[in-house]
Amino acid sequence: MQVNYKSYFDIPDDVCYLTTPGSGLLPTASKNWRKERDADFFDTTTDLREKQGEFNQAVKKSIGEFFNIAPDHIYNTSNFSTGFNALLGRLPQQAKVLLLEGDYPSVNFSVILRGFQYVTAPIDEQLEDNIIEAIKKHQPTVFIFSIVQYISGIKINIEFIKQLKTQFPELLIIGDGTQYFGTEVFDFSQSGFDVVGASGYKWLLGGYGNGFILANDYAKHMLFPELSTENIEIDSMWVGKNIDQLYFEPGHIDTLAQGTLQKGLQFLTELGLENTASYTHRLVQLAKDELSKRRILSQTVINRAETSTIFNLQIDQEHFHTLMEHNIKCFPRGNGIRIGFHLYNDESDLEKLLRIIDTKILK
Repeated sequence: MQVNYKSYFDIPDDVCYLTTPGSGLLPTASKNWRKERDADFFDTTTDLREKQGEFNQAVKKSIGEFFNIAPDHIYNTSNFSTGFNALLGRLPQQAKVLLLEGDYPSVNFSVILRGFQYVTAPIDEQLEDNIIEAIKKHQPTVFIFSIVQYISGIKINIEFIKQLKTQFPELLIIGDGTQYFGTEVFDFSQSGFDVVGASGYKWLLGGYGNGFILANDYAKHMLFPELSTENIEIDSMWVGKNIDQLYFEPGHIDTLAQGTLQKGLQFLTELGLENTASYTHRLVQLAKDELSKRRILSQTVINRAETSTIFNLQIDQEHFHTLMEHNIKCFPRGNGIRIGFHLYNDESDLEKLLRIIDTKILK
């Protein structure tokens, strides 16, 4: 019997929510938890403030269990961009960075504006081959990219990253998982990535104001070589923290935001991410087949075996209003209109989308 994942969310019957690439929904359980948490926070008799550090350690434990990584390799941040820019501050200025053309601005612009030497590889049907070619030709020391592209939905082959790390072990591989995490099972320890980061407000169902950076031993050694807190005067509240923790987590973290992320992770874990991923994968494949028949996907997306949960409908952006008028939540991106399917979507959402496309847009 198929699970009705939509029942875990407060979604009106007439709303077709396809804009998770912009912002994901919160489960009803998370909404209820936030109400109780906020009420407790305003209650001066509670000890929530005194347990901020303990609470955020519990969040790290949940992140670690979700991605298979030890808590001392996890850094809580307010979003991906904040953590990523802090990370860039530790890269050697002589680093040579490989980027993907047209990648997310918080990725590419941050690297370029900091003055790093950089080269690019094009995103097309031969994405992985393009990356290998660029590495051999330009010999970068760092490769930074989004696992899923925010406009097109083009997804890099995850197995390819493992092979890439084996072939170029000294290459520092850094990924943005914001448009990917929560759509498939991801084991950081076996991934080939040295660093990944993400915001939690999309596919992880975590709401705004939270994110994280995960880093392996190789990355920590590269970013913080021979640095320690031995000769730094530290207040007792920071005792026991390593220099990397002091660097990535210099101030207070919003426990409501981090707790919402934790609730999202626990929700996906309880349902079984392998189950929700399988469910969404079937829906996405059906959507790709139907949208391809109507010739409103790019040929690159159609031809690539790797399919993410994001599609960019190649239709005039003036039709954004048509879709929104029929309660199909979406957003203009690039030269089309971006949609995405998550566990709270079902075939009825796809059917409604196709019906409006057929009767109002392609008529």
